[in-house]
Amino acid sequence: MEKSRIVILGAGESGYGAAMLAQKQGFEVFVSDSGRIADTYKEKLNALAIPFEEGQHTNELITNAIEVIKSPGIPNKAPIVAAIKQANIPVISEIEFAKRYTKARTICITGSNGKTTTSTLIYHLLKKAGINASLAGNIGKSFAAQVAEDQFDWYVLEISSFMLDNMYEFKADIAVLLNITPDHLDRYDYKMANYAASKMRITQNQTDADYFVYCADDTETMKILQTMKLQARQFPFSILHHVEQGAWLEDDLIHININSKEQFSMSIAALALQGKHNIYNSMASGIVAKVLDIRNATIREGMGDIKNIEHRLEFVAKISGVTYINDSKATNVNSTWYALESVSSGVVLIMGGVDKGNDYEMLKDLVKSKVKAIVCLGKNNKRIHEAFEDDVEMIVNTFSAEEAVQVAYHLAKKGDTVLLSPACASFDLFTSYEDRGIQFKKAVKEL
Repeated sequence: MEKSRIVILGAGESGYGAAMLAQKQGFEVFVSDSGRIADTYKEKLNALAIPFEEGQHTNELITNAIEVIKSPGIPNKAPIVAAIKQANIPVISEIEFAKRYTKARTICITGSNGKTTTSTLIYHLLKKAGINASLAGNIGKSFAAQVAEDQFDWYVLEISSFMLDNMYEFKADIAVLLNITPDHLDRYDYKMANYAASKMRITQNQTDADYFVYCADDTETMKILQTMKLQARQFPFSILHHVEQGAWLEDDLIHININSKEQFSMSIAALALQGKHNIYNSMASGIVAKVLDIRNATIREGMGDIKNIEHRLEFVAKISGVTYINDSKATNVNSTWYALESVSSGVVLIMGGVDKGNDYEMLKDLVKSKVKAIVCLGKNNKRIHEAFEDDVEMIVNTFSAEEAVQVAYHLAKKGDTVLLSPACASFDLFTSYEDRGIQFKKAVKEL
């Protein structure tokens, strides 16, 4: 009998993982990438004798599949995706595919900002509690690859809106929505409502046995929640007001009550991850931990000793009294707002890159009060100049991480902070936000 054929679009981490799992499940597999496939993934595909193509998508090799697993980075409007849909072939995400082959339960975290930090913190708390868990999704090793090779009871999955767009049967046992702020609007017809609806797919298929954790202070979340009837048990978190069940802030203490036998409380001064945004991330993580009945002492210990994530408000060095911070993961305006909100004034801000239709208006007040100079790092910095020329004394254009750091070094004085928080994607000058962050750190170390 001929095997059913599955085609995978995109040969990055998720694509390779999906190919490996599909082959293990007995499908005939073909991988197609319109760009160049990294040598590491080529070697892995060759080792499994999985055929692939790069630099193109050949329609006839793709539109004969029973199902296509698409990388989240490929827009639904791409011509090849249109051709697949025309052929009535279902297009799904790697997460949707992998979930079919595991009985493990899932904690799924989405939101415009804070996903990586919160996912990492939840995973950290689960490991501390001795729960057999793994971390996957938008972070680390692919979910599909782990399902193919390992056995876990729980998966903590960082999930982007692009992944959610191609998830249909999938269900989160615990869904966490941190916030909804303008990001990737180019993929959603520049309509906030479309983007918000995409984020709310994190709750799809949930029953009254499941949990939904969300931020009661987030305007867009509250707006769309009013239009929906959810089955799951809901636990909000807020730093602005008291909530009956969920998490709230009072007298600089985080309180969590989910109707358990014991409430949880912890001073925000004892959190390893500081800044207002991290109070939210810690609250969301704490609610999940309480849902899983993790002991208060374990939660406190975990929240107090987690290390900060690379490229997310990461301290790099202090040189001649100037602090250098790598926040390369800030690929949208809201992330940069959080970064500026968490540092004191006297900031030399390095920003720029591929602008995804950014609205810089929300940064203006913080830039006015805290930023002394902006160092642009990108090929086209026109919109940054237009947005902030009246708010800062100096805006300088640079075209490499090394040049940006050199310029910032000369502009900063003792007590200042040089903050790389780009508010833009990295693909004009770098291969990824990680590459941008690594080059920034290297340049700082060479000062």
